[in-house]
Amino acid sequence: MSLLTVVGASVGATAFFALSTALKHRSARTTPDASGLEPRRLARFIHATARHPLYLGGLVADVVGLSLQVFALHIGALSVVQPLLTTALLFSLVLAHRVAGTRISRRECAWGAVLVVALIGFMVASGTVQTSRHAAVVQAADRVPAVLAGILAVALAATCVLTSRRLPSGGAAALMGVAVGTAYACTAALIKSCTNILAAGPVALLTSWQPYLLVVAGGIGLLLAQLAFQSGPLTASLPAIATVDPLLSVAIGVWVYDERLNRGPWAVGAEVGFLALMSLAAVMLSRVQAVAEDHSRRRTLHPSASSAT
Repeated sequence: MSLLTVVGASVGATAFFALSTALKHRSARTTPDASGLEPRRLARFIHATARHPLYLGGLVADVVGLSLQVFALHIGALSVVQPLLTTALLFSLVLAHRVAGTRISRRECAWGAVLVVALIGFMVASGTVQTSRHAAVVQAADRVPAVLAGILAVALAATCVLTSRRLPSGGAAALMGVAVGTAYACTAALIKSCTNILAAGPVALLTSWQPYLLVVAGGIGLLLAQLAFQSGPLTASLPAIATVDPLLSVAIGVWVYDERLNRGPWAVGAEVGFLALMSLAAVMLSRVQAVAEDHSRRRTLHPSASSAT
């Protein structure tokens, strides 16, 4: 299938993921405090979250978005699909302004344009615009790099979670965001692996270990995301998630799946430059989105005060 199909499915997934993030963030602010990750507090937090209507609505949006992401990952490369998911920031920003009743500023439009240009530039410089369906399907994960990547990812996420317990809210939220981004990247890699195995039939998928590890990784990612949203300001957690997920996914795609990127000196320099520019735009947009979300939340909780200002 064409690159246009991959892009369409990926962007469609981002729209639903953006809606899911908005709903989950709102639910995280109204559930019992889980700071410190103490077992009793964590249990109350999980119980209240699992029954919260906004969180359940977010899960429904996740299901639709995940279906589109699975399709995109099956026909496309990790190094294409996951960077495209950063466009969820654009959808989230529009949603946040819509709820808050405010307008998108010129500065936000400018950073949105930078994000789009950086994405297109990376795809052109890396040669991923030439990705074909056949190449995407037959690329199986290399076992040794996959195991090493998994161990490093678990170590990174665990270190971030444990360290966050000793930090103030801003630092804790940022580290939790790194853990979430790591979990999301690993989940995407496992999704791609499962779709490759499914090509051999449902029995092959059910008798392999990947789908069961995918369920575990996905569940951990959902829990970490809620804890990140509650642990501190969204201005700290969202930038970390928005940058770690695509960058780590590109690394996994190249290292584990042997995804072919242009490797000439000029091409590599352009790829790194565009990825850095994309990360900067993602950080700036996510910070702006967080401010808009916070304004929206204050307006919802204190409508009279907001109208007075």
